[in-house]
Parts: sequence; C-alpha cells; structure tokens
Amino acid sequence: MTVRSPKVAIIGGGIGGLAAALALHLRGIEAEVHEKTPALSEIGAGLNLSPNALKAFRSLGVEDAATNIGFQSPDQVIRSWRSGRVIARQQRSGNVVERYGAEFLSIHRADLLDIFAEALPESRFHLNADCVGTETRGDVAVARFADGSEIEADIIVGADGLHSAVRESLFGHIEPTFTGCICWRGLAPIEAVSHMPSAMEMTAWWGPHGHVVHYPVRRGELVNFVAHIDSDAWTEESWTHECDRSEMMETYGKWNESLLRLIESSDRYYKWALFDRAPLESWGTGRVILLGDSAHPMLPYLGQGACMAVEDGIVLAEAVQRSPDDLAVALSDYERLRKPRSTRAQLGSRHRAKENHLASPFARLKRDVRIALRNRFGTDKSPTRADWLYDYDASAEDGFTTPA
Repeated sequence: MTVRSPKVAIIGGGIGGLAAALALHLRGIEAEVHEKTPALSEIGAGLNLSPNALKAFRSLGVEDAATNIGFQSPDQVIRSWRSGRVIARQQRSGNVVERYGAEFLSIHRADLLDIFAEALPESRFHLNADCVGTETRGDVAVARFADGSEIEADIIVGADGLHSAVRESLFGHIEPTFTGCICWRGLAPIEAVSHMPSAMEMTAWWGPHGHVVHYPVRRGELVNFVAHIDSDAWTEESWTHECDRSEMMETYGKWNESLLRLIESSDRYYKWALFDRAPLESWGTGRVILLGDSAHPMLPYLGQGACMAVEDGIVLAEAVQRSPDDLAVALSDYERLRKPRSTRAQLGSRHRAKENHLASPFARLKRDVRIALRNRFGTDKSPTRADWLYDYDASAEDGFTTPA
C-alpha cells in the first residue's frame, strides 16, 4: 500500500523554520513556510556556530555555501576585560575537525537565511502570513491568520521564535523571567579595527558584571560584537530597538581601549533585555509541535540557539519520513529524541551566564585558574564542557520507533 506523503506547514521563516523545511524537502515531504513579515529577514547580525551545526549543514547540502560566505577563526580566545590578558586560547583549526568532524564557523544571520531560502522552491513561501493561533481537529492541524484565513495540514510546526503565537495557542501565556542583564550589538567594518589583532579571532572579554564577544562574519569583512552587562535599567525584549553609541561607551568606559575602539566603529547599535524561560514539559498537542526558540528558548552563553534549531529540523524530518502513516509516533519520536539535549543546553547556558559575569576579583581569578587547568589537563566537569554538544550529529540520530 502506498502511503501518502504528509503535508507540513511551518509557521515562521527564520533559521529553524527554513532548516526544517529544507530537511523535509530533501526527503520528498511537502513543507510550506508561512512567515508574518513581507520578506524573509533575520533579526540580529552574527552567529557563532559550533561543529554540530556544520555537520547539520552538511546533511542539508549547504555546508560549502555557509563556509564560503562565513568566516572560520583560527583561535577562540578569552581575554581579561581591562588589560586584555589572555585567560585562555583554544586553537580551532586542524584538531577541531579531527576531534568533532567539522569546524567552527561565524556567519551573518541574513547570509545563512539566504542559503536556506535559495535551496528551496520559491513556491514554498507564503509571506505576510501572521499566525494568531493553531489547533488540532481530528487528524488535521489548523493554523489561523490575522487576516481571517485558515490553512490545514497533517502537521503544523511552530517555528515562530521567542514570542511564539503557536506556543501561546497551545499552552497559554508563559511569563519569562528577566535575568537582570541587558545587551547591545553592532557591526564594525574590518578596516575600522585594523589596529586590533584580536578582531580576526573569536574573542570573549570577561569582566565584572558583564562580557563582550566579537568575531568576524561575511568572509571577514565585518566584525560582529555583542555586549552584555548586569543591569535592570532596561526591560524590553526586542532586538530591533536602536540606541545611541554613548550608552555603550559610558557603560564600558573603563574596559580595554582597543575593545572600545571596536565598539565605537559601528554606525548602528541595538539594545535588548535578556529574559530566561524554563524548559517546557511538552512541545506539542495533537498535530501541532514546536521547534527551535519556540520550543526551547535559551540564553546565548553556549552559542547553541541556532544550532539546536537546525538539529531539530533534521530530526523532525527524519521522524516524519520514518513514520509517515503514524504521525503521532513521528512527533513523539521527535520530542523524545530532542527534548533531553535541548534542555541540557538551556540549563548549561544558565550556568555559563553566572560564570561570565563574576564581580569579585578573587572569584574571577579562581575561575581563570580553573579554565587554565581545564585547557591543559582536561579536568573540568562543569555543565558547560562542550564535547557533548560538538560531538553530536543530528543526521546520525538513532532511537526512532521501528514501524510495525
């Protein structure tokens, strides 16, 4: 008996939604993306991606396209906030591929989104589609839109991000917890930071009550920076709120002079408050399931938000391909296989947040010594140790239910 290929509707045209659409498309499964904005676009600027993401890209056939437009820094460096002293340095080339099977990569979010979109038929995209709710009617999933229209599918995937309308329609409003941290971001042209050898490295500056991360994107033409500081002076969770350069210069005025020259080289600055959300008990109801930030929004301190979303898409597509005639099993497999890993990443990101912002000089010294010992002897057993993250290959996931 021939089994009809399921129809999947994806709500949200960000990185997670497009990765899921591409993974399904490559398996011959019909998937259409419904995005509320007039054009596919990514909020934010840079992404620092670990080897597990590159292995996921490989299975989607886009690894070469990503590495061609991204940047692979030779080293990952942690520096002291004022002096610039190197706390730790990890070489990323050579041994990383041997150890994990892929490189690290920094890339502009918009470039990655374009890569995914170009790999999909244009007919799969529906723009200006603002989803306001979903439900399951028997064996059919239904999505409702702000213009009064509805669509039906065998599965609806909520990939609509932090403020997910799909999640809210399933579980009601879940109030996030303000972390007491606010962030800024910007982009500097590489020519403006030629004074700074560390501009071409993946660099984190750790200081009292805050840290700054920067790395090259777009073949090394731009340097993306993100700065975090402990403060309750701002509580809007929006990546699109522009602010004045003077805010950052005042906040980080006592930090390293080279770092300040990097920060002041951007022509636009964006500010947002950082909120935390507890892991969900369930990711779906009936024929509606969540993916990416909709399912497991996490703090940025392990750099795994986008990585996990792409992994989700691959495992979801594989689950649907393996059980096309029993989609309840497919969705159960997807959640069962993905939830423990993403939850561990969420909790590990919380732990790293505390480690990055130590206020006490003694506590920072103790942390720095521990990191040095870890790098030399491999003795660290903390939740942020990354082998379990980087070793993973979503395309090699097993444990799926064997069809009867």
